[in-house]
Amino acid sequence: MSHMASEIIAFVLSVSGWVLVSSTLPTDYWKVSSIDGTVITTATFWSNLWKTCVTDSTGVSNCKDFPSMLALEGHIQACRGLLIAAVCLGFFGSIFALVGMKCTKIGGSDTQKAKITAFSGLLYIFSGLCALTGISMYAHQITSQFFDPTVLEQKYELGAALFIGWAGSSLTVIGGSILCFSLNDVHPSTKNKAISQLLSLIGCELPSLKIMIIRA
Repeated sequence: MSHMASEIIAFVLSVSGWVLVSSTLPTDYWKVSSIDGTVITTATFWSNLWKTCVTDSTGVSNCKDFPSMLALEGHIQACRGLLIAAVCLGFFGSIFALVGMKCTKIGGSDTQKAKITAFSGLLYIFSGLCALTGISMYAHQITSQFFDPTVLEQKYELGAALFIGWAGSSLTVIGGSILCFSLNDVHPSTKNKAISQLLSLIGCELPSLKIMIIRA
C-alpha cells in the first residue's frame, strides 16, 4: 500500500472517530434506567452531560437541566472538559492533516508535510485519549454506583452514547497513530544522507592516515 493511500485511510478513520466523539456531546442516553410495571406506568429515566429526563410510555419526556457548573458532580465536570478538549483537538488535527497530506498541494516540501501530518496524528491521539478518559470515567461512576449496595438512589446502566464514544475514540487513536508514521518518510532520507557524509569523511581521512603511517 502506498504512503498516500495509508494517509487517506488514516485520515478517514480519524475524522470518522472525531465525528462519533463529537456526536456524543448532545446525545441523550449516557445512562439509562427503566421502571417496569403496567403499560401505563412504565417509565425510562435517562441522563447525559447536560440534563436528566424521564420518559413515560406515551413518549412524553420531562427534563430538568443540571444546575450551575459549580454545583455539578466532579465526574460530570471532568467529562465535559475532556470531551470539549477532544472535539477541539480533533478539529485542529483535521486542519493540520489536510495541510500535511501528500494528496494536497499545500504545506511546503515533502519533509515539512510529513512533519505536519505527524503533528496532526499526535493531535488526533490526544483527542482520542481525552475522549476515552472522560467516557471511561463516566462509565466507572455508573458501574460503581450500580454495584454499591449502600446506594439507595435510582441506579442506572450504560447508555448508547458511551459505546459510541468508545468506538469513536478508538478510531481516532488508530488513525492518529498511522498518521504519526509519516515521519518514516523523513528519517530514511536523513539517515542515508548521514551515512553518505560519514562515508565521504572516512574516504577523506583514510589517505591522510596512510601517509601518517608510512612516515612513522
